Amino acid sequence: MAVIAVAGGPGAPGATTAALALLLAWPLEPGRRVLLVEADPDGGAVLAGALEGRVDAVYGLRNLAVADRRGLLAATIWEQLIDLSPEGTAERLLLPGLTDPTQAPGLAYTWEPLVDLLHGLEPQGYDVIVDLGRSGATGVSAVLARRADVVAVTVRTTLRGLSSARPRLSALAEDLATAGTGVDALGLLLVAEGPYSGPEVSREFGLPVLGLLPHATRTARVLSDGGDITDRRFIRSELMRTARSAADEVQLLVRRRRQRLAPTAAPVPAQLTAAARTGTQPQPPAAVHAQPPVPTPQAASPTAYRPVEGEQPSYSPPQPVGPVITTGPVAPLAGLAPQPAAPAPFPGHVQQPQQSQPQSPYGPQGGYVAYDQQGGAPYDQQGAYVRPEPEDDGRYPLQQPAVTPDQTHPNGPQPYNPGEVLRAR
Repeated sequence: MAVIAVAGGPGAPGATTAALALLLAWPLEPGRRVLLVEADPDGGAVLAGALEGRVDAVYGLRNLAVADRRGLLAATIWEQLIDLSPEGTAERLLLPGLTDPTQAPGLAYTWEPLVDLLHGLEPQGYDVIVDLGRSGATGVSAVLARRADVVAVTVRTTLRGLSSARPRLSALAEDLATAGTGVDALGLLLVAEGPYSGPEVSREFGLPVLGLLPHATRTARVLSDGGDITDRRFIRSELMRTARSAADEVQLLVRRRRQRLAPTAAPVPAQLTAAARTGTQPQPPAAVHAQPPVPTPQAASPTAYRPVEGEQPSYSPPQPVGPVITTGPVAPLAGLAPQPAAPAPFPGHVQQPQQSQPQSPYGPQGGYVAYDQQGGAPYDQQGAYVRPEPEDDGRYPLQQPAVTPDQTHPNGPQPYNPGEVLRAR
């Protein structure tokens, strides 16, 4: 139905606990699902809290940054979800958050594509709750709040909680009015810990109260530190009852805002308006000769991309976003490249092989020396070294060395010098 953002503030007002309560209490029609995204840049808390560390911290938001760079964001998100449904029906899902705040800068360019993806899940039957935590509504991740249908800010009804929330609410309202969909998307989720009532807080801040959650420490600890969410006492607790009421108020606010933001209906023609006032029937317009429709050439359908065998294409076709999911914990990480093995240290006692000298096909006695195909050493059959021949560039014709041992030297019988080259007379 919508994308709901839950924001917090300093003093641990209970944003993650409220988001989990909304996830478990969200009313679902047959065939619909709800997804909770931990988008707090300071790190997620559900894996170590409500799940008590039973799921390895290898799934979650940090893997989407790598997938987004490869164009696989829409396909990878389904591999990172964990089923939190008490019945195991995959109706209430969790996308775990970051495990280290230093991972947040890697998502700077992923927040906006992620928001587009979350809004695209609505036609697939998904409602999305985004836990922004304490700082997720500001900075580079502020697009999550600006594009949300409703932004619910958790505030404790104590003097300290209201005082710390005032500047944050003012800044968030201004940001939604200038860069978002309007300040009317902002609402309050109050935790009734202090003496101030909901109407008093609403008048003070000028914002509607979407829910008044009780300050039930024992019940809230099941969501913050772990416990049995299938226990009947937890399901029927005051916290979960008020969370269901808050979910209904949030959905009502979404419908009101969408009616306001929807395009207005087409104006009624003046002729019909005048006919309604006078009570006469409007005359049909004069007949117009219909022109035959001009056939428009249809563009040829693009051919599906088919990579050549063994080719690694730089562009991956967009993956369809479907309701088929893998729940959790899910398959191992897809989208993370395997780390290369560390190179073995080079042994110090091994010497580098010396480069072989250029080979010559002639021996010291002028005889042709045959070398094997693997490139033997430049020595003749008697073991004497063969000096390399100069390179012939074609400008000066060189006479090949003698190939018979009985050829005489031009200056008389001399011992044969294997490095001497005879020029043509």
